[in-house]
Amino acid sequence: MNQSQPLSEYPRPQFKRDSYICLNGYWEYAIRKEEKIPAKFDGQILVPFSPEVSKSEVNKVVLPDDYLFYRLNLDLPSDFIKDKVILHFGAVDQIAEVFVNDQFVMKHVGGFLPFEMDIKPFLKDGKGTLVVRVVDTTNASYHSSGKQHLKPEGIWYKPQSGIYMPVWLESVNDGCIEKLKITPDIDEKVVKLSFKSANKSAKLKLNNRIYEIEADKENIIPVKNPILWSPENPYLYEFVIFNEADEVSSYFAMRKVSLMTNEKGMKVIALNNEPYFMKGVLDQGYYADALLTPNSDEDYINDINLIKSLGFNVSRKHIKIESMRWYYHCDRLGLLVWQDFVNGCTKYDFWLNQVPLFVRYKINDHRYKIFFRENEEGRKEAYQEFLDTIDLLYNSPCIVYWTIFNEAWGQFDAKEIYEKLKVVDPTRIYDHASGWHDQGSSDVKSMHIYKWKVKVPSKHKLKGRAYVCSECGAYILDKRLKEAKKKEGFIYLLFNNKEDFQKEYIRFINEEIIPCKKKGMSGFIYTQLSDVEEEMNGFVTYDRKEIKVDIPVIKDINDSI
Repeated sequence: MNQSQPLSEYPRPQFKRDSYICLNGYWEYAIRKEEKIPAKFDGQILVPFSPEVSKSEVNKVVLPDDYLFYRLNLDLPSDFIKDKVILHFGAVDQIAEVFVNDQFVMKHVGGFLPFEMDIKPFLKDGKGTLVVRVVDTTNASYHSSGKQHLKPEGIWYKPQSGIYMPVWLESVNDGCIEKLKITPDIDEKVVKLSFKSANKSAKLKLNNRIYEIEADKENIIPVKNPILWSPENPYLYEFVIFNEADEVSSYFAMRKVSLMTNEKGMKVIALNNEPYFMKGVLDQGYYADALLTPNSDEDYINDINLIKSLGFNVSRKHIKIESMRWYYHCDRLGLLVWQDFVNGCTKYDFWLNQVPLFVRYKINDHRYKIFFRENEEGRKEAYQEFLDTIDLLYNSPCIVYWTIFNEAWGQFDAKEIYEKLKVVDPTRIYDHASGWHDQGSSDVKSMHIYKWKVKVPSKHKLKGRAYVCSECGAYILDKRLKEAKKKEGFIYLLFNNKEDFQKEYIRFINEEIIPCKKKGMSGFIYTQLSDVEEEMNGFVTYDRKEIKVDIPVIKDINDSI
């Protein structure tokens, strides 16, 4: 890794141009109580690491009433500059205002989604001073905060602020290709492709053939004898789309996820028109040195390879949206993704969020006050972020499953939202309420089961849906048992040696998961891939330095399912 310019790999592999300038590296920073842009800054920060983490070289906490400022001087090569200079932010937590040469450019609200803007009108001969002003309310407002908390403990983690994903520039001409939407259809043996551009026509190069395609319509391209994508064979079709103004490289995969009825009359999840049992692990995407940000691209690759080497075929990406490079690696290495939407959780309530783990009951989520969703603006913002998440990740073959709400955090109108989103993206499986407070909707009945035995619900409770156990296990393998009992031992099984842990894991698969699969369960998500802060139930330590188990032992039993 380039220490002075970390995470400098091309950030958007599924929409790639030759034009690219990485802006990761040392910027100036300041933390103030006033919103006025300061004349003097406090020092340097290593972008894209947040000020709260050691990798940033700042180690300061930004509070909800603080203003965090970034400053960087730009001096762009003349041969780089075309009709537009697009500035990209992978993610800025949580509310960002961007200025160039003291002129306001744009404001973006939301800490988990990328945004971009054309800054050429604000530059002077390719030069400019870029300033970003950030406010981060963490969990003190309705904005989506994921698992960050001002009082971190247990399942809630340290807050972080500001830029935590790559920042970069590209330059494009008028008439460039602005957007792609790719929908494979293995039944018809075609790929449906649409794009936006002021130039209404373009050419597509696929499998050494050139196709004429039109903007703002669905172009249907034949794919003869398609090679189907799966975790066992992650085959990607590469293509290039180009016109007089632009050229973009991309890829797609021929794969289909759907529900089908098995021989017992139960709905099950299918991949490529065949029942496919989903063996997953909960993946928080947190790293000891930098929280939401990996140290390097290799961190992504190593985690994906570890998941696969343990015999799992799914990552449930939990309450986080990753960099597009992570999804790219899942696409090419062959790992299915259950993608959670990110929600806000201003209050974690014992009766709403914890009791259903032990006593199954549900509350109608139209009761906004009970779910701490009284603010209408907050509900509208959340729904728009769901749409934006689908828009961002729609083309990623690895994603087969959307989780709208998890354990009632920020939940509202789950049934209605599912029905709307299923129209937006009908190509994937939806889980409207992972864990509990099931509103009787979506494609799956989704339960979290800890301590108790995993069982398949009655057909009456399934209501014609597939069944998944979307969280289970969470056995703690750690020598700090006294601390573990204090923090988490009220619910999770504890082990201080891998032999006993592995014996219990084998029993769990043989006596719970395999019988449930035979009864029609479509998949399970084991908690979890890595330790995170106070949580000690990972297969690997938080710093990724110690794999706690014998990989072949876990792989063998998972392969037997």
